[in-house]
Amino acid sequence: MKNIVILISGGGSNMAAIVRQARDARWHARYGAQVVAVISNRAQAAGLLLARQQGLTTAVVDHRGFDTREDFDAALAQAIDRHDAPGQPALVVLAGFMRILTPAFVARYAGRLLNIHPSLLPAFPGLHTHQRALDAGCRFAGATVHQVTGELDHGPILAQAVVPVIPGDTADTLAQRVLTQEHRIYPAAIAAWLAQQPG
Repeated sequence: MKNIVILISGGGSNMAAIVRQARDARWHARYGAQVVAVISNRAQAAGLLLARQQGLTTAVVDHRGFDTREDFDAALAQAIDRHDAPGQPALVVLAGFMRILTPAFVARYAGRLLNIHPSLLPAFPGLHTHQRALDAGCRFAGATVHQVTGELDHGPILAQAVVPVIPGDTADTLAQRVLTQEHRIYPAAIAAWLAQQPG
């Protein structure tokens, strides 16, 4: 069984969408995969309560308790690796995890580290994507699921969703429409990734 560990920093709406789809589509039977744990770098992240309500193991690795980014990532890796199954390292899914990961961490999980970003990559990596799309006069925005590499918000693209920019849009209204699409494409992209794995 391939265990899935989801990393969050906030409300966990993408996490909840993934957990719901994993159960409804019976990923355990179809792909031999299950969501087993949710880890946050913020103890007050609302998504932790959502995860516990779903019967998932939760943990907090607070980045503020570490002197360096490397020390934090090492502790985070330890927390993730507790959920490896025999002969099956866990799939790590970033779902609103608001930390830049070190090259060593990314290399450790190479090929099994996925992220969703609220823009049509390669456009607008980094923060404030919706306002930047509006400022640039974009007619379309969207979201991208990709494998994580050492370069921020790059890596092989697994799925994208396109959302029209409507006259009068604000960053908040655009973000809400994009988020609706994130909830659709992220579980689907993970399922497609699982389907391609051997065994």
